[in-house]
Amino acid sequence: MKEIRIHGRGGQGVVTAADLIAIAAFYDGNYSQAFPFFGTERRGAPVTAFARIDNKPIRVRCQIYEPDYVIVQDPTLLEVIDITKGLKEDGMIIINTEKSKEELKLNIKASIKTINATKIALDCLGVPIVNTSMVGAFASATKEITFDSLKKALEKRFPKKLAEKNIKAAETAYKEIERGV
Repeated sequence: MKEIRIHGRGGQGVVTAADLIAIAAFYDGNYSQAFPFFGTERRGAPVTAFARIDNKPIRVRCQIYEPDYVIVQDPTLLEVIDITKGLKEDGMIIINTEKSKEELKLNIKASIKTINATKIALDCLGVPIVNTSMVGAFASATKEITFDSLKKALEKRFPKKLAEKNIKAAETAYKEIERGV
């Protein structure tokens, strides 16, 4: 089973990102689940969501404490919470930031991918909502979900015109990670 923890802030679509990963995994023929962890947080407060992917039924229903992957939608969270907590040594963290992985100075053994998802979101969507860009980056970096299934999940989740913009954002991020930009 692969476990994913997503960090962001209220209003950034963290829960939607987890849902999109789970839906895409389902379209790929896997079992999946997605769920949020938040209380009465307001817009802008730290929010966490989780997703699991497996090729057999998933019976566990608790939070994820030792993720294979961590997605960080808001780089300011690096200063507020320990986003690397529990991340497996052979895991991966994908961070929305303008900085390189060397500039971040994260003291972890897991691999680090960085992408300026905010710029992609502004270019493609006109707003700094980075969830679909980050899920595109996740698909490219991990190969846990296919881009075709992510595209189907986006078409299911959003109305046609909004889906097209989000597909463009996800595809742009996917290709940037693929090229190693």
